[in-house]
Amino acid sequence: METLRELRVGFVGAGRMAGALAQGMLLAGGVQPVNIFASAPSNNNLDKFQGFGCRTTHCNTEVLKNCTVVFLATKPNIVLAVLREIAPAVTPGHILVSVAAGITLQTLEELLPARAKVFRVLPNLPCVVQSGAIMLARGTYVGDPDVALLKSLLSPCGLCEEGPESHIDIHTGLSGSGVAYAYMFAEALAEGAVKMGMPWAMANRIAAQTLLGAAKMILETGEHPAALRNAVCTPGGTTIHALHELEKGALRSTVMNAVEAGTNRARELGRR
Repeated sequence: METLRELRVGFVGAGRMAGALAQGMLLAGGVQPVNIFASAPSNNNLDKFQGFGCRTTHCNTEVLKNCTVVFLATKPNIVLAVLREIAPAVTPGHILVSVAAGITLQTLEELLPARAKVFRVLPNLPCVVQSGAIMLARGTYVGDPDVALLKSLLSPCGLCEEGPESHIDIHTGLSGSGVAYAYMFAEALAEGAVKMGMPWAMANRIAAQTLLGAAKMILETGEHPAALRNAVCTPGGTTIHALHELEKGALRSTVMNAVEAGTNRARELGRR
């Protein structure tokens, strides 16, 4: 198998998420810019790849002819047509990674040649700043070395977890959409501080750092969030009084309902 420095990585579709994944790989220093090849119908999205020093084309099959690992990063509404277009160029040596929402492993395997190695991957927006959360699910003919290779490519973009395909939709509700819940909570934190007299810019920075620090403690200590929360609370103190207000607003059940709603919507879209 090729080393990362030799590996040729392609992107069929060159939008924001494709650019974020490519940037993460390049920042890690393994994959070389000249070994990344991206295709798109126009130059609008290819400019960023060209800025990285990558090769670009308007021909999707050219990416297949030049690359071993190929990310399918087109819009979901055109991915089926793209699969039919590239299928004749797919060989047993290719690893195809779909980033398209709602396109199942079964669909990928049905539209591509027999025994094609396919993955479904769901990144989230913070991959743009190499702090994302990525869920991957392997197809029928994928082996452990293929998984290890893909994880080595994606891990510079953030946390990378493997699970069954059913976890992809859950990941959508938890993390794909979850960043929006976090942004809303950060906004509410900052607005609360503004209400009490703090300037907006300062409140926004502190709110963001508060969420960042809390998340880092969960990951680095391995403690349950409830244990960390309880460590902040002192009897009769400010935190327990504030948490009581959140409980009265049903924060916990509302967030759980949001994850459930996001997951169910992802499942609905996948059945279309």
